[in-house]
Amino acid sequence: MTTVSDSLKLITTVDQLKYYLIQAMKIEHATIPPYMTALYSIKPGTNLEAFHIIRAVAVEEMLHLTLVANVYNAVGGTFDSGVLTAHDFIPKYPSYLPTGSTDFKVGLSKFSPETLETFRQIERSQHVEEDSPLVESRTLEEYLLEVIGCDPTKAFYSIGLFYAEIIRGLNALYKEKGSDLFCGDPKRQITPEYYYNGGGDIIPVTDLRSAIRALKVIQDQGEGSRSGTIYDAERELAHDYRFQQILKGQYYVIDKDDPTKSDEPDNPTGARFTVDWNAVYPIKDNAKLSDYPQGSEVQAAASEFQSAYSKFLADIQYAFDGHPEHLIPAVGGMFRLKEQANNLMRNPIPDSPGVHAAPVFRLDQP
Repeated sequence: MTTVSDSLKLITTVDQLKYYLIQAMKIEHATIPPYMTALYSIKPGTNLEAFHIIRAVAVEEMLHLTLVANVYNAVGGTFDSGVLTAHDFIPKYPSYLPTGSTDFKVGLSKFSPETLETFRQIERSQHVEEDSPLVESRTLEEYLLEVIGCDPTKAFYSIGLFYAEIIRGLNALYKEKGSDLFCGDPKRQITPEYYYNGGGDIIPVTDLRSAIRALKVIQDQGEGSRSGTIYDAERELAHDYRFQQILKGQYYVIDKDDPTKSDEPDNPTGARFTVDWNAVYPIKDNAKLSDYPQGSEVQAAASEFQSAYSKFLADIQYAFDGHPEHLIPAVGGMFRLKEQANNLMRNPIPDSPGVHAAPVFRLDQP
């Protein structure tokens, strides 16, 4: 798996570690609205294989968000001032990911080959030399990781490299502080009995070993467990290759008994399936409330969706903030949004022929 050299020392204090973990929660969440938008733009009853692939990845992003929250709580992080409910937690789509990489943006678009290619960019991997984990970044005014001591001209090429730096920081701080680093109340941890059934195993974090294990799950599910393979540490197909299956219309095969005998990257050999790229609602890209006529039914429906989505995030945060028993019903709310999204997407926007309404996740988009 990708690693970061100790010589970089981008995380040298507990406050910096907490900051990076908040950014990690932003990263994991930033993928959910794009995945939901593409997922619900598929017309009901069509593209079932693609629907289930995207839905499964979205569920695992919720797992990743929860795992990061467990690490954050374990090192004494708090949600007192709001994290998931902060005004900037939901990105202004289209947006760069909070890793700093600028060669692509993530937007809210219908299910299409172009959208799937963007999803592959989100989940991409790169294996680099230990002393070169960063790539050239955007300019300072667009840079999101303004951590003291971090070079604002550099960024992480992939989400996996971003987590590699968090793991490096955890190791370095543990050498300095020992078990005192994990000062959080164990009762705040999301444990398996409180987690939504699906998307992988939840890991309570109480020490260095469990913290690293939790973050490695996130790395592996996105990128795969090592270079040249399609599977993660649990011998499941990595996200990048799940999306590639849709583009190729063919499943990968993993040999669970001997994963080294699995399909090679870019060469699936499993069952074929048909993708109908036309069985999709022609929704407005990166929709905002001002795209809908004032006082119209679609504007009211979009506003209701945005309120429901904000409540979903608030409910998730409440569960992370010492009320783990509320997580299962909170995650269930993510899928109850489907009906509201579908109702929007079925409706053309008045005075915009051929363009349908789409969900709005953030109110103050420009």
